Amino acid sequence: MTSQPITARIAEGVASIPAEEWDACAGSGNPFVSHAFLSILERSGSVGAGSGWQALPILVDGADGRAAAIAPAYAKAHSQGEYVFDHGWADAWERAGGDYYPKLQIAVPFTPVPGPRLLLRDPAKAPALIAAIEAVTQQNELSSAHVTFVDDAQLPEFERAGWLIRAGTQFHWANDGYGGFDDFLAALASRKRKAIRKERAAALEGLTVRHLTGAEITEAHWDAFWAFYQDTGARKWGHPYLTRPFFSLLGAEMGEQVLLILAERDGVPIAGALNLIGGDALYGRYWGAVEEVPFLHFELCYYQAIDAAIARGLSRVEAGAQGEHKLARGYVPVTTWSAHYFPNPGFRRAVADFLARERAAIDNEQEYLAELTPFRRED
Repeated sequence: MTSQPITARIAEGVASIPAEEWDACAGSGNPFVSHAFLSILERSGSVGAGSGWQALPILVDGADGRAAAIAPAYAKAHSQGEYVFDHGWADAWERAGGDYYPKLQIAVPFTPVPGPRLLLRDPAKAPALIAAIEAVTQQNELSSAHVTFVDDAQLPEFERAGWLIRAGTQFHWANDGYGGFDDFLAALASRKRKAIRKERAAALEGLTVRHLTGAEITEAHWDAFWAFYQDTGARKWGHPYLTRPFFSLLGAEMGEQVLLILAERDGVPIAGALNLIGGDALYGRYWGAVEEVPFLHFELCYYQAIDAAIARGLSRVEAGAQGEHKLARGYVPVTTWSAHYFPNPGFRRAVADFLARERAAIDNEQEYLAELTPFRRED
């Protein structure tokens, strides 16, 4: 923690902060930390009352009186929609007689996408912002604070502050300067290359695939995708996290950063994948279907995303959380990070011991997974 006095403020939601002030801190490379995306979550009712996510952004001002550093913070009443699982920690804390919830979560709700979690117009304010997060946790007698899916560049800030660091694994596709999908296939072992060609042919038989962005996406398209999303949400989470207005607002306010990939049979959409376009990456977020078609999930979420990334000159595709099945499709294991703060020293020691054991297991798993990638091996 910094030794200098820290003056911070807590806002009543992202939407209460001027967009230009927020985005001056957030930058433009990662769409999920933009004022537009986070405020759409609020205005659509996807977060807020009844959701267990109460938006409480923490701000440190600069000498000009405007925000110089912002943490997209939420008071959490549960551990859903985070993708970094701490249910065991919550159980242990409550067995010891404490209240784990509410906890403080610095994150993008429902979005396991690495990115900045300290939004910095003035990078020198990073230690002050971390100190402010700690102070909010302590002063409100919260059990803990959690910064999930923090990008590699900001991880050292939390390490210097003494937070506990947790590793995880995702599978991303890297663009090695490919001119097209066939160039990517040429980098794979022959058996894997043939398997992908068969999958694509089977998935696309009798279907038409459309890539839509901006004004091309109509409310009818969102209605179709809402049906897909509801089906997936009901199976994965019990009920969808996002509301129907979220998608209309996303299309209206961030349409040029949206890539909606639809599969149609006889002109009628039967499946779709929703992506957001970042400064150097395509981010796959949601998928669903109302008709079961073999391999169509792989086609829309992975192969079509690769096509789109190559066409746009993007360096990678991030296809969301988990999924070892992505390995065979050319998506390789990468490490993701989270940082955790526990004011109680006894509980901190217990979590630190757990994380040390978990990290060793993750390192071993990643070494194993790296051997399973489909790329040709040079002798």
